[in-house]
Amino acid sequence: MADARPFHWEFTPPAVPREVLRIEGGVPLHGTVRVSGSKNAALKLLAAATLTGERCRFTNVPEIEDVRVMVETLQDLGVVVDHPEPHVYEVASGDVDWLFVPLEAAAKMRASFILLGPLLARFGQVIISNPGGDRIGRRPVNLHVDAMRTLGAQIEYRNGYYFAKAPGRLRGGDVSFPHVTVMGTENAMLAATLAVGHSVIHPAAAEPEVDDLIAFLQKMGAVVERTAPDTIEVEGRRRLRGAEHHVIADRIEAGTFVVAAAVTGGEVILEGAPCNELGAFIDLVMRVGVDVTCGRDRIEVKGTPTSGRYRPCDVATAPYPGFATDLQPPTCVLLLQAEGVSRVHETIFEDRLEWLSELVRMGGRVEVTDPHHAVVTGPSRLHSADVEIGDLRAGASLILAALVADGTSTIHGAHHVHRGYENIESRFVGLGARMERLTEEDTPIPA
Repeated sequence: MADARPFHWEFTPPAVPREVLRIEGGVPLHGTVRVSGSKNAALKLLAAATLTGERCRFTNVPEIEDVRVMVETLQDLGVVVDHPEPHVYEVASGDVDWLFVPLEAAAKMRASFILLGPLLARFGQVIISNPGGDRIGRRPVNLHVDAMRTLGAQIEYRNGYYFAKAPGRLRGGDVSFPHVTVMGTENAMLAATLAVGHSVIHPAAAEPEVDDLIAFLQKMGAVVERTAPDTIEVEGRRRLRGAEHHVIADRIEAGTFVVAAAVTGGEVILEGAPCNELGAFIDLVMRVGVDVTCGRDRIEVKGTPTSGRYRPCDVATAPYPGFATDLQPPTCVLLLQAEGVSRVHETIFEDRLEWLSELVRMGGRVEVTDPHHAVVTGPSRLHSADVEIGDLRAGASLILAALVADGTSTIHGAHHVHRGYENIESRFVGLGARMERLTEEDTPIPA
């Protein structure tokens, strides 16, 4: 490596006050909220900007903790990142001489591993830590590593770090995954854009965020396209140029606000909502009986059941265009308001249902029968409780449960939510919610 600074193999998180949210339930939400830019798109776009030394400009970037961590990681590499105004970021990766993504970044955010492909492709080497992220089950990165090896990279794993080199340039190849992997698809695609020759990626993830990344790469001059629903082909180029891009709306955030309106019995309008990208989710909530009207970039939700009561409905998560795993937790809160038994099948992550134990503490009638299946019985009258957030999507869902519960709930570990939702408490307050953000010193956890 060009820089001889020593590696830091140990990481002790700094002692900072843990945040909590205190929420008084039973208040219907009313008003209008604008959907933020997509977290999952923005992080990959920022990484893609390292494929060129020219300036890239992004608008509609969400002001969330994960973006802050990604920006900080890029700056530590020597990338120049400017933030001239809210939701606007400019990235220039001219001279990057410290090709080391440390444990500090990986422990905070799994998406830091998306830097493997672009840094390896452009600079020929990188050392990158095994990633962290939410505690929702095994999320191995061996598929990413195997994809890089298919493209000619030499990678060794030592002491928790991947040491990757690309003798000369990466070379195009047939990247075949054993199953759909979103970030694996993106990493392979980013690496292939600067490889010599032709690459085929299959089965390629079909998520809208992947197509948004393709659109940006095409603006940069990359020759990449989706040639079939599950296939992406790339013809490598020697260099790419800078470009400007508007980040797509966050479909997971939109779904969260849809459920919030439904469970509180309110009426909410979502502006800038990606209705076309929420097909499976909208179909399900309408079958439950939620009154939802979709426009081109607008969703109107009336939280009054169309038949007088919400209906139970079985849910099975699946890769896009199926029902998104990230929308399964908030949907469980909605199903608790339905009259009857609903069954939930989580097919993506084996630990994603663990958070349901916190719903049980709030009075929810939920039974987790195995790591992938749960039975939800409603209507369950939820009551206030002190609960703990374990991951980003579970945290947002506990907020929804607290909004509908009787009394005042305290939700610990609120920092997880701020990783992916911009100013979530102030936006809910703007819809009439009674919510405040505190620290553990203000609200100690009960013994």
